[in-house]
Amino acid sequence: MALANDYESFKKDVYALTKIDLSAYKEKQMKRRIDTLISKNGIKTYPEYVQLLKKDNEKFEQFVNFLTINVSEFYRNPDQWKLLDKDIIPKLIEKFGKNLKIWSAACSTGDEPYSLVMALSRHLPLNQIKIIATDIDKQVIEKAKVGLYTEKAISAVPDDLKKKYFTKIGPSYQISEDIKKRVEFKEHNLLKDPYVNGVHMIVCRNVVIYFTEEAKDVIYEKFNKSLVKGGYLFIGSTEQIINYKELGYAREHSFFFRKD
Repeated sequence: MALANDYESFKKDVYALTKIDLSAYKEKQMKRRIDTLISKNGIKTYPEYVQLLKKDNEKFEQFVNFLTINVSEFYRNPDQWKLLDKDIIPKLIEKFGKNLKIWSAACSTGDEPYSLVMALSRHLPLNQIKIIATDIDKQVIEKAKVGLYTEKAISAVPDDLKKKYFTKIGPSYQISEDIKKRVEFKEHNLLKDPYVNGVHMIVCRNVVIYFTEEAKDVIYEKFNKSLVKGGYLFIGSTEQIINYKELGYAREHSFFFRKD
């Protein structure tokens, strides 16, 4: 279905409505995804779709959910989590003590912040663990707070932790309240909202790949300012920071960068 070619105006309308800046995303990829969604809704033009978003809350939520690409699972790339457990967490505790401030940025449905709590629970008592978890999408935050997951989503969780912190409910698995209590969820837009300060570790994985190179640099710079000296940034296996030195990082392992 051919759509009106006024994508620039559409980007401005979307920003006014959602505060999501589509200019920061890779355009070809994002435009193709949006055009598909608009067609699915039986609409032919961007202005028509904007009107629908303004008057239909359900379609608005669907659009935000669609824009914020939510692919998540617990202990994604298990080898990196082993490295976190054996090397990074002990270093953090040794350097900064037991009251660590950790930020899970673009946390999606909660798999990552809850994984962090479980990983830290091998080193610290649960009541000393606190994770700040943020995402742009209100719906996924609500889903994260419920804490119900598929068998596939939790398949990489170490068996002892799975046994300890999950309860099977029908085909799904419910994460325990003890883990939930350690995470504080907030809405946050990486491209426009103020960043958390004085952080010992930031975990932001497999999200920044959707942004332009300029937007990536801005985000990594802001992360650097958020971190205390010697703090860590943990990124995803689909990502790399080529210019990490210019951005103020030292590379400790493939996906772990230390603020110099």
